[in-house]
Amino acid sequence: MSKKHTFIKYLLLVFAGIAVGALVFSNVELKLSAEGPTLTTSPNFATARSNIENYPIQSLKGFNEAFVQIAESATPSVVTIFTEKNVTQRTLSPFDFFGRPFDNFFGMPEGGARNGQKQVQRGLGSGVIVTEDGYILTNNHVVDDADAIYIRTFDNRKIDAKVIGKDPKTDLAVIKVNAKGLKPLLIGDSDKLRVGEWVIAIGSPLGENFARTVTQGIVSAKGRANVGLADYEDFIQTDAAINPGNSGGALVNINGELIGINTAIASRTGGFEGIGFAVPSNMAKKVLTSLITSGKVTRGYLGVSIQDIDETLGKAMHLNPGEGVLVGTVVEGSPAAKVGVKTGDVILDFNDTKVTSSVALRNAIASESPGSTVKFRVQRDGKVRLFTVRLEAQPVREVAASSKEEEVTATSALGFRAEELTARMAQRLNVKPGSGKVVITVIDPSSNAFLAGLRSGDIILSVNRQEVTSFSQYGTLLKGVKSGDLLYLLIDRGGNRIYFAFNV
Repeated sequence: MSKKHTFIKYLLLVFAGIAVGALVFSNVELKLSAEGPTLTTSPNFATARSNIENYPIQSLKGFNEAFVQIAESATPSVVTIFTEKNVTQRTLSPFDFFGRPFDNFFGMPEGGARNGQKQVQRGLGSGVIVTEDGYILTNNHVVDDADAIYIRTFDNRKIDAKVIGKDPKTDLAVIKVNAKGLKPLLIGDSDKLRVGEWVIAIGSPLGENFARTVTQGIVSAKGRANVGLADYEDFIQTDAAINPGNSGGALVNINGELIGINTAIASRTGGFEGIGFAVPSNMAKKVLTSLITSGKVTRGYLGVSIQDIDETLGKAMHLNPGEGVLVGTVVEGSPAAKVGVKTGDVILDFNDTKVTSSVALRNAIASESPGSTVKFRVQRDGKVRLFTVRLEAQPVREVAASSKEEEVTATSALGFRAEELTARMAQRLNVKPGSGKVVITVIDPSSNAFLAGLRSGDIILSVNRQEVTSFSQYGTLLKGVKSGDLLYLLIDRGGNRIYFAFNV
């Protein structure tokens, strides 16, 4: 063999080695631990796509077969999750099912004990295998505070699991098992989901005997918020039958892709009534990736409180409902404050996406990573301004509005009575005193002011866009207000600035 041929042979071997090495280490990073170097990988999500959505249907049998294929494709990826917690049992009442600390909305507690007796309390839920190496997505309330967790797979294997991370703000959690032969479910794009699409729910309702139950329905609505289940809500609503135990299970589309994590039901009886909620897969995937890679979720922080523009506020501001959201509080020193965002600004769009609700904007901001740069347009005094902001990490404690209410009778024609905020009154109302401040002291619960949301203790900052500087000046601002006029107030409530508009 000539030297030339020998050189080519070795050169090919070198290229082959480089190619194999690149393939092996393309998704691996080196991590140092106390026990020495260990290899960890980013989530290896399933990528193989099925072609179920293009299944030809020419008869009822074909329609039936399509659903069978979806179920057969997705069911092996859904597991039953069992939890155990050691508790000191108190005396139970037949009406306590949803009241015990360890029980969750979809939990299935077992057993009973006398008051003060030690007991192992058991819960049941569902989970979805999302990677071949054993990461499982579920709800936080399924595994929260559990002392022991194990799963049962489609092929009836019982495997111990450990919690990787939890995110109570979206009610999501990730657990992990060490096992082979797991089938991960492909994560779909929930943003492409449309109301009216067929979906299938898979989980373990009402006990282990009903593991991996498959039910079918449609997407009833998208973007459901203010349900009261989590801090960040953007739920998919479905009429696919889900019941206690389904929590953490899969909601899949007609292509067998995961498009939601079943989380809760709206029910007067505790059972299925045709209204279920699932966390969208796109929100779940971001949380999942953060929990796997860092064990926690960090969210972007702008530093404003925002509110929707209803019909009454729209009239006062010459805007249509749904045309942006209104800025209330601008937190001092926050990213928003640093670039000049002000109370009363109307945020029209965020990263080139039109803003139509405060919930959607709040979720959009939170979904951005701290340190990322975002841009948004605001309307101020009839002019549009563009802001570019570098988001910070969300503080541990967020600004929250007080909801304390006092129902008392007022004598004012406005539906409430306001007085100068003296030091003694500030102490009585538990608010900060301040020169020139005006505070609502009593309010008629049947008035338009109360119905609009005003409460005793609210501090009036402006009237019809004019700043209140003293109690006498406040009276001057109200002199021209007649019955039937639209009154537009800026209120300070517990440090939050909120706009209210109502007809006197």
